[in-house]
Amino acid sequence: MKSKEIKNITLSAMFLGLGLVLPFLTGQIQVIGKMLLPMHLPVLLCGLICGWQYGAVIGFVTPLLRSFMFGMPALYPTAIAMAFELASYGFFIGFLFSHSKWQCIKSLYRSLIISMIAGRAVSGLANIILLGLKGDAYSLSAFIAAHFTSAIPGIILQLTLIPAIMLLLNRTHLVPFRKRESEKI
Repeated sequence: MKSKEIKNITLSAMFLGLGLVLPFLTGQIQVIGKMLLPMHLPVLLCGLICGWQYGAVIGFVTPLLRSFMFGMPALYPTAIAMAFELASYGFFIGFLFSHSKWQCIKSLYRSLIISMIAGRAVSGLANIILLGLKGDAYSLSAFIAAHFTSAIPGIILQLTLIPAIMLLLNRTHLVPFRKRESEKI
C-alpha cells in the first residue's frame, strides 16, 4: 500500500470517528442537531482532503453506523436517506474540487455549494422512495423545511467553517491548493 493510501485511510477513519462523535455535542437537543448538521462537516472535509472515493464511502457509512451503534438517527427512513445524502456530499465535493482547474477559494465555494444542493436533491429523492415504500408521501414543504428552512444555521456553519479549515490546512501546507502564480489565497 502506498503512503498516500495509508494517509487517506487513516484520515477517513478520523473523519468517521468525528461523524460519530460530533452529534453528541448537539444530540441532547434534537432541534439543534438538525439545525447544525454535525455529521455533514467531517464528510465534506473527508471528500475535500482524502478524495471523492473516501468522502462517498465515509458519507454512506457514518449515519448507518451511528444508527446501529447509538440508535440515532432512526434507521428507517432517516439514516438510510442520510446515507445517500452524505455519500453525495462526499462524492460531489471531492470530485468537483479535485477536478477544478485551480484549487482555490472560489473553486472550494463552488464545489461546496454544488455538493450541498446535490446532496439535498439526493436526500429528497431517497425520502420520496423510502416513504413511498411505506405508503407515505414526502411533500415539497417537508423537503424545504427539512433541508433548507431548519438547516439554515448548519448551511451557514458549513459555508464558513469548511473554507476556514481548508485555508488553515493550506497555510500549514497540510493540504496545499493548486493556484495561479498571480492568485493569492
